[in-house]
Amino acid sequence: MIEIKHLTVAYGSVVALKEADLSVADGEIVTLIGANGAGKSTLLRAISRLIPPRAGQITIDGQDVTHLRPDEVVRLGVAHVPEGRRVLTWQTVQDNLELGAYTRLDRARIQQDIERQFATFPRLAERRRQLAGTLSGGEQQMLAIARALMCRPRLLLLDEPSLGLAPLIVRDIFRILNELHTQGVTMLLVEQNARLALELANRGYVLEAGTITITGKASDLIDDDRVRQAYLG
Repeated sequence: MIEIKHLTVAYGSVVALKEADLSVADGEIVTLIGANGAGKSTLLRAISRLIPPRAGQITIDGQDVTHLRPDEVVRLGVAHVPEGRRVLTWQTVQDNLELGAYTRLDRARIQQDIERQFATFPRLAERRRQLAGTLSGGEQQMLAIARALMCRPRLLLLDEPSLGLAPLIVRDIFRILNELHTQGVTMLLVEQNARLALELANRGYVLEAGTITITGKASDLIDDDRVRQAYLG
């Protein structure tokens, strides 16, 4: 579905990602693990075209998207759930979901999809008229995921979905991600909880100081001594 070749991204003189090669096949969950500042979020932001790459190529279904606008990438079926959730705090839950479908014109199906999100996330259904900024952290994360799903993505980019959440809420979030995967949603997941991410994923990449150093099946990475010592405790 997506292939990245020799991707380099810099913030001024600071190189955050160095010649990264990565691929995600249709139907996979692929995870990126690494320390803070390793370049994981930068890679997701480059795919979404929120930041421009200095070099390299990003293709989706064989189409070069390296220089597209962010909305054009969304129209190709890529949705991004950013770190920190970034919900529209002064809009209601329902408004956030409707705005998640801003690239679509099929109003009747949009309303059907809103109800589908409320069925997937019952807590949001109970709070559909509530301002998003008044939700708990876990509820905001659910809303961020539901909002991304409103564009009917083929590829879901998730940046730290468990960040700052209680363990029970994290389990709920990852249960929902697993259910979405069984429904055919492909995912590229950035997650500090490396064990949880690898247990969910099919494959994984380890990023260290902007460079991909290890890649393989998720089950193999769990058993890799380098990964265990650095990220699994």
